[in-house]
Amino acid sequence: MKQLVLMGAGHAHAQVLLDWARAPVPGVQVVVVSPQALAPYSGMVPGWLAGAYRFEEIVINFPALCARAGARWVAAELQSLDAPRRRVRLSTGEELPYDLLSLNVGSTLDEPVCPGATVLPLRPLSALHTRYGALLQTWADSAAPAAGTALQVTAVGGGAAGFESLLAVLARLRSLQPGREITARLVSRGAQLLPGIAPAARRAAWAALQRAGVQVQLGQGWPLGEADARTDLLLWATGAQAQAWQRDPQRRGALAVDEAGFVRVDAQLRSVSHPQVLAVGDCAAWGQPLPKAGVYAVRMGPVLTQNLRAALGQGEPRRYTPQHHFLALLATADGRAIASRGRFGLEGAWAWRWKDRIDRGFIRRFAATGPASTPLVHPGDPA
Repeated sequence: MKQLVLMGAGHAHAQVLLDWARAPVPGVQVVVVSPQALAPYSGMVPGWLAGAYRFEEIVINFPALCARAGARWVAAELQSLDAPRRRVRLSTGEELPYDLLSLNVGSTLDEPVCPGATVLPLRPLSALHTRYGALLQTWADSAAPAAGTALQVTAVGGGAAGFESLLAVLARLRSLQPGREITARLVSRGAQLLPGIAPAARRAAWAALQRAGVQVQLGQGWPLGEADARTDLLLWATGAQAQAWQRDPQRRGALAVDEAGFVRVDAQLRSVSHPQVLAVGDCAAWGQPLPKAGVYAVRMGPVLTQNLRAALGQGEPRRYTPQHHFLALLATADGRAIASRGRFGLEGAWAWRWKDRIDRGFIRRFAATGPASTPLVHPGDPA
């Protein structure tokens, strides 16, 4: 019997399992490996941070999805990879042989040192749940400080993660203790807020930050000068980094990676050095660099599914073509959202309702019982 190992509980692997539940490949055992059983859907994380969703509403239950697909679930992390021998060593000490390996392990962030501050990295999402819960509990239990002493919240990163997470966390903290003063700032090394979105959407984003009382400092890295470096809460939302094993030549072995450690793949999502290894989402390096955004992992899912089947003798492989334009829906944590696609941008309560309907519909697919029968295309991500 052949063995397909799905390493990581990412959006693309969830789609593979849903398709497998509908039509498994005979003679193939699927093994899914991830340290976390509940995988948050990135599109709903800002809403959860703001308190619009419970954590259980935004996650994919991978053990349940595995049971539905007849796959084996293993709670572990990848320790090292021996691609020539087709074996992975897990954090549990177990060695798994594979005929085909798919990597959907996401990205991470190295946590900065910030004395006196609570640091909350926005990646990996699986670790965010526990740390954010502890932060909210501490905040809810704490007494108000002396008059004139405000809580300083700083987000570092001018992309969607920094923008949405800062607004969401501010809204949540203010709702828990309305009388306490909170000051906020967003710091980015880049010269532009939210690069890549429509001009009208960017203007709406500036307005949302202004409504929330956020000071924006562009063209500056962290830490700032000594006089400005103090903060009580640091939201770390800088550029994504490859997993530690990908950056370590001893642990990744002969697998080809780019200079940052991301797995180099071809047009069929196969490793350029070992075609029995496929990689998708944040952990992969496309020929032309792609933003590390969940929208790409979601759209890679159907291609990955078809190409895994083809590699196992069912059908023909398919090329992945990144979308040139996609719909971005940014939550502003005030009952509204900003919609951006190409040159067009709008904002309003209707955009939040639209985003909520799309996201709930996407996550509902993986919670349903019975075999899947609908196409695995995210309705909010047109090509």
